[in-house]
Amino acid sequence: MNAMDQWVTAACAELGVPASQVRVPVVLDLARDVAHHVLRPGAPVTAYLLGLAVGRGADPETAAARLAELAKNWPAAGNPVEPA
Repeated sequence: MNAMDQWVTAACAELGVPASQVRVPVVLDLARDVAHHVLRPGAPVTAYLLGLAVGRGADPETAAARLAELAKNWPAAGNPVEPA
């Protein structure tokens, strides 16, 4: 078991969440996309938002894919974005 697996297992136990429900690669890929295409501090916030959506019943892979697509299409820094 690597360090990430150990951390996720311990954090899940602390929160009473089954570790089998955690999709580490999905979250890491999403965080990478947000950090590279939007802004670095947006990565953990987006991971939290993904968790909220999943907690409300969203499919993790679908929600992460939607957010990743949003991040990849985000305008370059300095270009204003109109709210949806």
